[in-house]
Amino acid sequence: MNLSNRLQAMTESATLAMSQKSNELKAQGIDVINLSVGEPDFFTPEHIKKAAQKAIDENFSFYSPVPGYLSLRKAICAKLKNENQLDYKPEQIVCSNGAKQSVCNVLMCTINAGDEVIIPAPYWVSYIEMVKLAEGTSVIVSAGIEQDFKITAQQLEEAITPKTRALILCSPSNPTGSVYTKEELRSLAAVLAKYPEILIISDEIYESINYIGKHESIAQFKEVADRVVVINGVSKGYAMTGWRLGWIAAPLWVAEACNKLQGQYTSGPSSIAQKAAEAAYLGEQTCVEEMRQAFERRKNLVVAMAKQIEGLKMNNPMGAFYVFPDCKAFFGKKTPEGKTINDSSDLTMYLLETAHVACVGGDSFGAPDCIRMSYATSDEKLKVAFERIAEALAALK
Repeated sequence: MNLSNRLQAMTESATLAMSQKSNELKAQGIDVINLSVGEPDFFTPEHIKKAAQKAIDENFSFYSPVPGYLSLRKAICAKLKNENQLDYKPEQIVCSNGAKQSVCNVLMCTINAGDEVIIPAPYWVSYIEMVKLAEGTSVIVSAGIEQDFKITAQQLEEAITPKTRALILCSPSNPTGSVYTKEELRSLAAVLAKYPEILIISDEIYESINYIGKHESIAQFKEVADRVVVINGVSKGYAMTGWRLGWIAAPLWVAEACNKLQGQYTSGPSSIAQKAAEAAYLGEQTCVEEMRQAFERRKNLVVAMAKQIEGLKMNNPMGAFYVFPDCKAFFGKKTPEGKTINDSSDLTMYLLETAHVACVGGDSFGAPDCIRMSYATSDEKLKVAFERIAEALAALK
């Protein structure tokens, strides 16, 4: 018996793999500080939990419509109008089991074998694997730390070919925390306006965790708005990762296609999670701002500590809850045990085994000179983690 070729072509998620290794060490009684997982450490706000409890009491226990309850889709449209000045109708919204499924739905519905999908690097690990699943070809456009990990309009134009069918843009970014400004997005939109056959998949799941004052979406530009698919959800902004509720706001033809696909393999997402998400969007937003402020405080703390470590090259990320330092200065050095650090994967394993801090190597993000560190944990743990990291890196010779 054989596994399918499509499965064998896929790579295991590096973030989940590192998280599993750190959990194995924890099970052995080792005090591991996990900076590898992109998950808020806050609890879901009380009013959202109460809405879920109310939904259970009111017997929301049956199948929902495939794209989600109409009331939730209306709430999402209201959010898009009030917060983003974007006009969508409920039939353009499809709710799924997390934003991850939302991205995959779009790719599976729009990409054929051999179609090219432009992906700026560093990129979220799953984009590449999803394109593989759709039998497309990823075209990687790299942007290093010297340009704040953001591609330019010129780079985008140079990557476009007659086979280009989509661009995946993530802002605020996982893994870098970089945020495209309105002017930077405008310049990308000006290029894409010349190529009406290119779909723009705009992953905005970290929208509410930004430190520039206001989120900007590429969907705001009229010249490309009719082919932008906005990806979002409640996981990051409302500390609801386990509820699994993401969504797309898309051109009607894309929404209808995703509805058709989803109807055949998962149907609608959890009915209870949908009612909780509805309360999240319609309720008081103070909780979102409180978490954002905490993340910004932690970001400032982590950037300051990282910059004090000789050999780490840092930028100042403006969103999400990651730092992505360039660490190639440590490549070629040896551990106290005489093992050579050849790449970022070696370095993260060394930090896990020696400093008992879990990070993720940049190879899987398309940036092998860097490592990703999440600061979605307490200030106290972050201070201890960077003390350990500094000591372990200083021991490399």
